[in-house]
Amino acid sequence: MKNIKIITTSLVIMLCITNSSIKNETKDPETITSAPTPTPEESFDEIVFNWSRTLAQAMDIAHKKHYKINDVKESMIKAIDGFVSTLDAHSGLLDPKSYTEMLKMTSGEFFGIGIVIDNMRKKKDKHLTIVDTIPDGPADKAGILPMDKIVEVNGNILEGDATEKIIAQLKGERHSSVNVKVMRENNPDLLSFDIIRDVVKEQHSLSFHIKNHDIAYISLSMFTDIASKQIAQLLKKSHEHNYKGLILDLRNNSGGLLTAAIDIASLFLKKGSLIAITKDKNDQETERYVTKNEPIIKNNLPIFILINNYTASAAEILAGSLKIHSEQLGDYLAFLVGTKTFGKGSVQEVIPIGNNCALKLTTHLYFLPNDTTIQGTGIEPDFFVEQTTPPSEQVQWFIKHYGREEALENYIKVAPKTDNKDELKKEQKKSTNRRYDRAKEMLQKDHQLHECITLIHILNTAKTYTPHLVKTRADACQYLKKNFISSDTLEIEEVKL
Repeated sequence: MKNIKIITTSLVIMLCITNSSIKNETKDPETITSAPTPTPEESFDEIVFNWSRTLAQAMDIAHKKHYKINDVKESMIKAIDGFVSTLDAHSGLLDPKSYTEMLKMTSGEFFGIGIVIDNMRKKKDKHLTIVDTIPDGPADKAGILPMDKIVEVNGNILEGDATEKIIAQLKGERHSSVNVKVMRENNPDLLSFDIIRDVVKEQHSLSFHIKNHDIAYISLSMFTDIASKQIAQLLKKSHEHNYKGLILDLRNNSGGLLTAAIDIASLFLKKGSLIAITKDKNDQETERYVTKNEPIIKNNLPIFILINNYTASAAEILAGSLKIHSEQLGDYLAFLVGTKTFGKGSVQEVIPIGNNCALKLTTHLYFLPNDTTIQGTGIEPDFFVEQTTPPSEQVQWFIKHYGREEALENYIKVAPKTDNKDELKKEQKKSTNRRYDRAKEMLQKDHQLHECITLIHILNTAKTYTPHLVKTRADACQYLKKNFISSDTLEIEEVKL
């Protein structure tokens, strides 16, 4: 099997079926750190040979002396994973079950329970937090709630298990049952749920026209093949409507297909523009990614890109490259608003090995067009705006995902069990309206979005009455920072009376 390149860091995982081919999957929130290097006296091969002999001795003694060895295969899997996972935060071993499930996921042939999970957990953690449930999905119908914490799957305690292994346990044959036990806030008892696995469809974008401000808004939670087509349609409408600005919301976007991010960049940049390059461990360039189509944007529509600390991988590459090209071109107006991005600029490959296992191994780093890496550093916004409105952790989780994945125009939907096409259409429409209503409700309270709208109004006013002050991007940034005081540190001095 050909190695699979992975170019996304997801901080959440959808346990659902996808009908599109997803070639890029990795989900880990930690920053990569360099593995210890061998001492000058010993080469890598010498160290591996010597310690392999020690490992063989330990296994031989355990075989002869241990009272009762329960599962030799599981012990070997953990031993190999122990080596690979210490190389960096994104590398590890996929055991036979996890590897099989990953292959099914990339081919769109698996069934799940319809939940979004927080993947920041460690193996030592005793639970897995449910960030959200897919409306009308299997878990939602069974009574699972956002912020429930799974502690057991089919009687297996989660402590010590990798998240990938837990995911494999939650997925299975369609219409099969999986039992989960959860802890719920303000409830002293463990709650048990039998959930019937089913089809859950996922798509990742949402768009609105903010009518009273005449601004176009589009949110992308992940880069898919259809994403660039949707933004292209919105840009074509902008030619007819003459919006004051476009807000491209990449908050909580964990990445996805790099090709989709490049396609989106090509809507704004001239053909042949460099978006990213990859380099190997010797700092040698291995691949260049450039736009392949002519741009469709025709007017000087300012683009304000919302980012936060969950904007990662391909989303960072898109935001960073648009900013860099905007700075270089001068009159191309693209601005970053929000907080510093995640800083995931590494490439993982899934490499098949023996015993139906595979290695998920970091092999390259991404670099932006100006030859800087985002790995471990992230991208700073032009205008720093914290998300301050949500009053509770529960609402924060809700905003993070609704208006992103579950409430998007391309929504996640469990196929209703009916042969009646009219009934199916009614259910789909009802589910779509529900997601849009929930998304609009949360956007009303979105502090960062409101501040972004303010920036667009300030820029639009300047373009109308004092265009010479915002002629280039540098001029516009200077003007906006002078007049946008939301996040300024106030210089307060006592006045003595």
